[in-house]
Amino acid sequence: MGIEQANCMRRFIRMCDDGWVEGWHESNGGNLSYRLDEEDIRVVMPYLKVSGEGHDWVGIGRKEPDIANALFLVTAAGSPMRKVSIDPTLNCGIVEIDESGSAWRRVWGLRNARPTSEFLGHLLAHAALIRDADGDSRVVYHAHCQNVIALSLILNASEAEWNRALWGAMTEVVMLTPQGVGVLPWMLPGGRELAEQTALKIAEHAAVVWSQHGLIVTGPDFDETFGLTHTIEKAASIYLKARAANGGRVPDHLVPPAQLREVCDAIGASFNEDLLQ
Repeated sequence: MGIEQANCMRRFIRMCDDGWVEGWHESNGGNLSYRLDEEDIRVVMPYLKVSGEGHDWVGIGRKEPDIANALFLVTAAGSPMRKVSIDPTLNCGIVEIDESGSAWRRVWGLRNARPTSEFLGHLLAHAALIRDADGDSRVVYHAHCQNVIALSLILNASEAEWNRALWGAMTEVVMLTPQGVGVLPWMLPGGRELAEQTALKIAEHAAVVWSQHGLIVTGPDFDETFGLTHTIEKAASIYLKARAANGGRVPDHLVPPAQLREVCDAIGASFNEDLLQ
């Protein structure tokens, strides 16, 4: 069996393909990373290489001890998502974090490439998930979802405003995000500020809107992460259509707060009341 047949590889590649089919990854837009678990590491270990040309340590500019010694499967910088399945060794790869959490090195794939230009954001998000959340989330996914981006052109970068729109448009959203979707204003893509601000949000919100840019979504596995991304994008589409049909005004029949609370009570979820203020 080649490394491409490992379960984590097959699911990673499938998610890249699924996002491309949805239209979320024009050109080389978007990126994906996954923190390998013990079983994944056991399976891929025979294929990893830690010495020789192209395997030197590269500093990340800070120490993140929570991700020390971790292995990440990640898309390559400048690589289109649609090409990951065509040539995985060129368009994605596995990197190892050193024992201090301050550097990475390539151990498989990433042929003639580096990890995604937003790799720092992925690493800080993974560190926050381990440190501040439950530690079960292993997937970090960034997609250029058309309707989410379009909605960011008419809504303020306000979490109350966004969640009222998304929760109100489609009941499923509050079921999956009872604590709400995080929202950030526009920041330089790939920049340190965006990475740091996202990490602060990601411990409380499984999904964060990057205004005029897209979504970053986390989850314990590929299916749940993709499903949440798809749900938020669908709700954004419904809201935009309803608002357009209503002459540009806020739709008249959004799901009311009482029913949102009822849904959360029914599934035993803690509801973020602050977002209704």
